[in-house]
Amino acid sequence: MRLKNKLYNEALRDKKESVITNDGSCTLYSFEFEEHYHSTTEGALMESLHKHVIPAFSLIKTKKELHILDICFGLGYNTFATLYYVLKNNLALNIHIYSPEFDKKLVQNLKNFNYPDEFKEMKEIINSISEHFYYEDKRFTITVMIGDARIEIPKLTQKIDIVYQDAFSFQKNPLLWTKEYFSSLRDICASDAILTTYSSATNVRMGLWESGWSIYLPNKQNVRIGTIASLGELELEKVDMELKISRNKEAKSLKDSEYI
Repeated sequence: MRLKNKLYNEALRDKKESVITNDGSCTLYSFEFEEHYHSTTEGALMESLHKHVIPAFSLIKTKKELHILDICFGLGYNTFATLYYVLKNNLALNIHIYSPEFDKKLVQNLKNFNYPDEFKEMKEIINSISEHFYYEDKRFTITVMIGDARIEIPKLTQKIDIVYQDAFSFQKNPLLWTKEYFSSLRDICASDAILTTYSSATNVRMGLWESGWSIYLPNKQNVRIGTIASLGELELEKVDMELKISRNKEAKSLKDSEYI
């Protein structure tokens, strides 16, 4: 993928700083993207649970097998929080998680990361992912796809039920927030798929909406409001995107052509 402007800086990729967030869990600060991997105010674990896992699982209740796309793997909080939630609530589910990540060294070092106590029973899983980028048992399958998400995601053949859209922000990593990117997600998703994201930005919601997703407001949680999108109808407050556009004629979605 040939870029018009330099979006990534490999010279800074290994430069990260450990940070303790407000819920006591640890995250990292990326000097390459000039952002934390998680909200330091809400907390790494709280953000994963209340912006992604709990909203998604509250909306998909009838399936016994779920295929989840976690974008991107990073420190693995969304993936591990999913397993924690399923085990804690004794949910009779088989879970398959697919997660792209271009920072191979980051994943390899996760076996040494200071995770919260909620993940202490997952040491074997974390070690397997660090060493093999894969884990499998009778209930859970986790596949970390090392590489560019825009290249790896279209390779998926299994229809996705849940997308955790949790990349670095559109200001820092725009190619994972464009209309074309959201269209590529739609193409690999089931007809009733749910997408969760921390972003409530108008250009992000427009990109989703223009790609065929319906936009909803999540139920109020103890975290800053984000967005839920679906390819089906949900019993949530729907965002009237046509009204928003009529009130803001200059609003537009991000496009690949701006960056590629």
